[in-house]
Amino acid sequence: MSSAPDVLLKELSDLGVEVGLDAVGVAGAEPFEDVRTELVRRRAAGLHAGMQFTFRNPNRSTDPGRILSGARSLVVGARRTPAPRLVDVTAGRMRIAAYARHDYYAALRSGLEVLADRLRVDGWKARVVADDNALVDRAAAVRAGIGWWGRNSNVLIPGRGSWFVLGSVVTDALLPVSAEVPDGCGACRRCLDGCPTGAILDDGVVDARRCLAWLVQAPGSIPREFREALGGRLYGCDDCQEVCPVGRAERVEDGIEDPAADVEAIAVLEAADDELMERFGRWYVAERDPRYLRRNALVALGNTGSAADPSTVRMLNNYLSHHDSLLRAHAVWAASRLGRSDLLVDHPDRGPRGDLEVAEELRLSDVRVGP
Repeated sequence: MSSAPDVLLKELSDLGVEVGLDAVGVAGAEPFEDVRTELVRRRAAGLHAGMQFTFRNPNRSTDPGRILSGARSLVVGARRTPAPRLVDVTAGRMRIAAYARHDYYAALRSGLEVLADRLRVDGWKARVVADDNALVDRAAAVRAGIGWWGRNSNVLIPGRGSWFVLGSVVTDALLPVSAEVPDGCGACRRCLDGCPTGAILDDGVVDARRCLAWLVQAPGSIPREFREALGGRLYGCDDCQEVCPVGRAERVEDGIEDPAADVEAIAVLEAADDELMERFGRWYVAERDPRYLRRNALVALGNTGSAADPSTVRMLNNYLSHHDSLLRAHAVWAASRLGRSDLLVDHPDRGPRGDLEVAEELRLSDVRVGP
């Protein structure tokens, strides 16, 4: 015999606490028509910068019924990711965004599966989706009363900010829905002003063409105009969250150092493909090709490395002669950024058979003034 909807909801909420979820809410499973329209608009405007994910098929990603036939409710869960300490990046080291330092999604999915199993006990169908292109997770969280849409496009949980990963259980059980949380940003513009590339637009939409978190995931070359702003980042960018006053209490509470918060650029550049994918393979790495991690590391080395350090010079020389022209081009930029144009004299790509992208980097390095 199935439990009454309100009793079942109470059980699910209590289970959520037991399995480590920090918030649980329920939303109706009607299609997110307004979100679908917005995804289509942003894609048409080029704001997605070629990003796929939920942009790939907006009709699918905004309709929970495509995930589970007969879906009537979304049980949305949030699991906390410790907020990072505000520390300067030391020479030659690279920062990793807070959500990517450990596999928080694995713990989130595990907790949501417990909720799904409870629904199945009563004979309901249930499917877990988290970090999945099949559903717009932030829209589901807003509808489920987990938090509100922040101006930085993240979901902000009252008093706690956006230091969470989100996921849902799609079910055909009809459950009482949660009240939505009213907007709490007001006139605050700290995320807009704090974004190092101006990627957050006045309407709270992120222009992925300028967003560092996307640029380190995107294939191809990192645009020159954003390389210095990338600083010492290997993966992700937390700047718009770090300046947000809503998450300030979380930052104070989490004032501990995480060994997974950064990594040496040279260690990444020296590592073999299988080593890099074993360590970072849970991330979205373009084309599942570790060359893009090395690309990011070369930019970070140019921004944070020491021009006089023999290890840095050795690594630059290695990549200036690398077989991959993408990496040679970024090595040219890194050497120039560090003021080591002496390493670029007589570079083979200056010749008539040189790679065009590398040759252009060499040409631009000739006119660069200082690191």
